[in-house]
Amino acid sequence: MKKILAIVLVLCLAFVCAACNTGAPNDDPKVDDPKIDGPGTEAPFKVGVILVHDENSGYDLAHIEGVKAAAAELGLAESQLIFKYNIPEDETCYDTAIDLAEQGCNIIFSDSYGHQSFMMQAAPEYPDIMFVACTGDTAMFQPVDNVANVFPYTFESRYVSGVVAGMKLKELMDEGLVTEPHIGYVGAYPYAEVVSGYTAFFLGIRSIVPEAYMDVQFTNSWYDPIAEAEAANALIARGAVIIGQHADSTGAPGAVEKQREAGKEVYSVGYNVSMLAAAPTAALTSAQNNWVVLYKATLEKALKGEPIPTDYAAGYELDAVMISELGPSCAAGTAEKVAEVIAAIKAGILHVFDTATFTVNGETVASFLAIDTDGDWVGDTGEAIENGIFIESVLRSAPYFSLDIDGITKLN
Repeated sequence: MKKILAIVLVLCLAFVCAACNTGAPNDDPKVDDPKIDGPGTEAPFKVGVILVHDENSGYDLAHIEGVKAAAAELGLAESQLIFKYNIPEDETCYDTAIDLAEQGCNIIFSDSYGHQSFMMQAAPEYPDIMFVACTGDTAMFQPVDNVANVFPYTFESRYVSGVVAGMKLKELMDEGLVTEPHIGYVGAYPYAEVVSGYTAFFLGIRSIVPEAYMDVQFTNSWYDPIAEAEAANALIARGAVIIGQHADSTGAPGAVEKQREAGKEVYSVGYNVSMLAAAPTAALTSAQNNWVVLYKATLEKALKGEPIPTDYAAGYELDAVMISELGPSCAAGTAEKVAEVIAAIKAGILHVFDTATFTVNGETVASFLAIDTDGDWVGDTGEAIENGIFIESVLRSAPYFSLDIDGITKLN
């Protein structure tokens, strides 16, 4: 009898323990958390990221760090991020986007302009997944609801980095070390994104040294350290004393540093990351994008199930752009001047593309149709000049400033 009672008591105890462990989901907050994967829970929220290069490229490194920081701020674990590195701008991108969709990603980002058509190709096959091209320009005009474009106001940080360069150029001229205000610029491709950036950089310089002029050398690659170094050296041979860049490696700053070691009075302004490690005496600063701001704003909406804007862009007003720390070779008073310029941009007092500050063929530009609709990259709709200001990245997020202003010469 005792044996039977013992068995009954054990069964009762087991029943009670089981009952205690079957409470409402709110008894354990992890159960309701879509970010936690386990039996009886929703699949975890996953983020796919397609990168044209890897962490060796400053541009891609900025994206990697931006995604990770944004995810951490939103409570996502790194295990919920899937990175795909060194994805070329061809069908490989489409295959990669499909792979990420099949792995259960809720949102997929790509970071290079040439990826966008393949993102557009994949998106209709997975209408419940959001595809975001971070330098694309077609989402607004294509009938694909689950595609978006995101891009920062890079032209603002380019302008500020130009002010840094202008301060140094003025110092060199005032000291008699330089007689010609000759600037060089290493550009990747002659796309509007690059044109917009180097024009803003040039206008920043001219706000300090109005007589400055600039040559641009294209490498026809986003990341080619050798070609970038060769372009920088060619520009220096032509007399350039400051070399800017829209290219993703340390090739140009490294070449400038070597020229300084050989006795040349020449300096560098980089892009994406600080170039002080590659050019400790030559690097003045770098124009940078704070991708965490853009990724966080987009991911936050995706997590909440809210609509994601077809085009999203932001600049200094939301701290989505910045410049890196000033190098030791910067001119005296540079930090104060930078603070003044950034404050003016944030206040809406200073407009980077004020048409009163530049001309094309000697004339002030009064009208510019900014949006291409027929594939020839010639603007044919969308007036971009309002009250004398070229409104960059407003009609769509990706840059469309493609004017060849006076004072800048394209060498190839």
